[in-house]
Amino acid sequence: MLLIENLNIYYQQEKIKALNDISLQIESGHIYAFIGPSGCGKSSLLNVLAGNVKTYTGEISLNGEELNHGIQSIGLIAQNFGLLPWKNIYSNICLGLTIKKLDISKYRDQIDYVMKKLGIYDFKHRYPNELSGGQKQRVAIARAFIMDLDLLLMDEPFSALDTITREQTQELFFEIWSEKKVTTLFVTHSIDEAVLLGKKIVIMSKYPAKIIEVFDNNSFGLKDARNTAEFFNISTNIRKIIKEEWASQ
Repeated sequence: MLLIENLNIYYQQEKIKALNDISLQIESGHIYAFIGPSGCGKSSLLNVLAGNVKTYTGEISLNGEELNHGIQSIGLIAQNFGLLPWKNIYSNICLGLTIKKLDISKYRDQIDYVMKKLGIYDFKHRYPNELSGGQKQRVAIARAFIMDLDLLLMDEPFSALDTITREQTQELFFEIWSEKKVTTLFVTHSIDEAVLLGKKIVIMSKYPAKIIEVFDNNSFGLKDARNTAEFFNISTNIRKIIKEEWASQ
């Protein structure tokens, strides 16, 4: 379980407040999709959890222990893929293992399995500039899922992809995630994407961000979810709340 209590973030010597007293209990083994207007502070929340922002007030614990990036394993899938252009695909996928000084040979079967599942095994000797956007994102997903993660963070990972590639990559991601069920925080601007991938959907306010409402998603995990009544109903409810809340702020 990830527990966030009274989290506040300030920038520029506390002149700008990015997050406004965020408190949330993230259940283990679920995907929480965060949706909010541009610039509200969604990515700031992920950056705190990823260890990129260290100046904040509040308390964060993971599985009963204070958040500690030296001990806990936390992965990040970013919008820009985060691949090193001078390393081939296999080396990029193994990057987290290399940083943690783990024995890659012990993970070889897992690496091969995930690469084959994502359809990138035959590209392992290529370099990032030889791949399409969708293929690069699959590499980023593979890199996250070969690790035994305590927490996975995703910052608009599919937004740069065209519609068809995005849907295909979302489906592949969900297949891999369903096997691992890593506790995941997923930031997106897309209501449909939030409803497709989020077990819980967290609606955030305009800047500085606070939590407006947390939805239970009854369409989560349903076969062909986009075409179900549950998907339509929750998407409609979220749009209504967003229209009312964001317009009034």
